[in-house]
Amino acid sequence: MGSPQVATDTILSTLSQQQLERFKAEKELDYSLSVGGHRLRVNMFLKNGEVSCAMRIVPLAIPDFGTMNLPRVLSDLAEYKQGLILVAGPTGHGKSTTVAATLNKINQERSCHILTIEDPIEYVITPVKSIISQRELGSDTDSFTMALKSALRQDPNVVFVGEMRDLETVALALTVAETGHLVFSTLHTNSASQTIDRIIDVFPEGSKDQIRVQLASVLTAVISQRLVPAVNGGRVPAFEILVATSAVKNAIREGKSFMIDNVIQTSSDLGMVSLEQSLANLVKQGVVAEDVAMSYALRPVELQNSLRSKRMI
Repeated sequence: MGSPQVATDTILSTLSQQQLERFKAEKELDYSLSVGGHRLRVNMFLKNGEVSCAMRIVPLAIPDFGTMNLPRVLSDLAEYKQGLILVAGPTGHGKSTTVAATLNKINQERSCHILTIEDPIEYVITPVKSIISQRELGSDTDSFTMALKSALRQDPNVVFVGEMRDLETVALALTVAETGHLVFSTLHTNSASQTIDRIIDVFPEGSKDQIRVQLASVLTAVISQRLVPAVNGGRVPAFEILVATSAVKNAIREGKSFMIDNVIQTSSDLGMVSLEQSLANLVKQGVVAEDVAMSYALRPVELQNSLRSKRMI
């Protein structure tokens, strides 16, 4: 077994000079790495003063949209020319893959300019009908904020903001969507209503009413997802889907996001579905065990009620 110094040298050898300087200054670093025909997403950090890293393999090929069991409404949303589509869920539950598959669907079907701002770039999109501009924090831009400020001068049609982390990034993403672009982004939230609250809560109290109005005007949909262990191995996606209907937009404008869960439960005819309804369908199909589904439910009582119902939603 090699010494800790050998391991440290090996890890540091994967960095560019710019990345090394950034790591020394911030003691944290996210970046992507291509090695041996594989792509890796790397998080480098210090542990007890020693350099450590966590690596995740990212498939070279973007999964085909049609084989991913994604909701049909997402296929319809990909045809929109403007608006804001948010993909939410915990870390490691497939948000980046869902967005990449959707962006690649647009790339295969439309002639447009797709701009992504990521930390780091995970899936590399090969141009088909679209022009693809993928920018990575650290190597191509210093921040989401700076990249978004210059985005409008790059004439994109579709913009993917890897993550909306702070007030300025959220504000700029809303502005880009407001100016006639289709914007995708991800958040680490557990539900559609929590996603709405997270965006609004970023802003100071005095500007929240204005942000509610702005968010209501641009929001197209919120897709909240989980990857759930399947009976036969692997994981399958479960979704909560919120489509920004007039009722949803009114609830956002009036600061009544607590009403959104009820809107989802009563709007299945519009393509909406709660996480519990999605989990119940997977159980009824024999894909997921009931006890596993219960452990992923946000509202276990609602899931129990859905499982008692014979009607598939």
